[in-house]
Amino acid sequence: MHELYPSVEPFAVHRLAVGDGHELYVEECGRPDGLPAVFLHGGPGAGCDPLYRGFFAPDCYRAVLFDQRGCGRSTPHAAIETNTTWDLVADIERIREHLGIARWLVFGGSWGSTLALAYAETHPERVLGLILRGVFLCRPEEIRWFYQEGANWCFPDYWQDFLAPIPKPERSDLVGAYYRRLIGADDAIRAEVAHAWSVWEGRTATLLPNPAIEAHFADPKRALSLARIECHYFVHQAFLAPNQLLRDAGRLSGIPGIIVQGRYDLICPLRSAWELHQTWLDSELQIIPDAGHSALEPGICRALVAATDRFARELG
Repeated sequence: MHELYPSVEPFAVHRLAVGDGHELYVEECGRPDGLPAVFLHGGPGAGCDPLYRGFFAPDCYRAVLFDQRGCGRSTPHAAIETNTTWDLVADIERIREHLGIARWLVFGGSWGSTLALAYAETHPERVLGLILRGVFLCRPEEIRWFYQEGANWCFPDYWQDFLAPIPKPERSDLVGAYYRRLIGADDAIRAEVAHAWSVWEGRTATLLPNPAIEAHFADPKRALSLARIECHYFVHQAFLAPNQLLRDAGRLSGIPGIIVQGRYDLICPLRSAWELHQTWLDSELQIIPDAGHSALEPGICRALVAATDRFARELG
């Protein structure tokens, strides 16, 4: 798909207990002696897909993919207890230490870019380079843009379905209204709002309609973890201080990076990638002129594979 490498089977799979009842699914693909890289999926709460292995040349990389707390094949499913940005940063370090990796390339898109930046700013000595896609700095204005006022001007037809589960008196704080229902005890209501939340994201992720991506987001298990965990993070401002990731971007000095951003990304608009690039002098910003948000947009997908190929040459 769009020049991805073949999705090879993992050469190793791990179940890693990280405390507080959480157990992570971790897989390694490619060559055991290849260039180490870690893939950070989006959401939070989306989980990994076998397709994501294809971003890494299997004869060059030792690619590590894992499902973050509460999603995918990690357990318990859709859990929000002891599930914060800093728990996930600590999990990445546990995985690195468990696998005996000294330094690695960090690849993250959307929420994965948020987590990649939080990790790299905390542990810059462990990062060989960064590949970021659809930059999300998780600032209040970015959350408000997509879940309250902004993106709805571009997608009023999809927005009415997002609004539907929430009574009009509660619509001045849609994230809060969704969160109350997603942490409630009614399974049917949780399933209804999780579907609406997740499908809103799936419908708006691509420049042109893509029924396969919408169906991916509509899967009930994925929708529940995505909606519940995203809401949990967003009502807590992603457990970040105001503008923290941009404020601390100086800690990325000396780390090479490639930022791949769709010109028409309406989930994570270009402004955040632009501001990060202006602050992080070791970064290269590639604006894809005919793409939205999804990593599987043709131009974005090609650029991401080219980025991993380039780092394989430069760092391998």
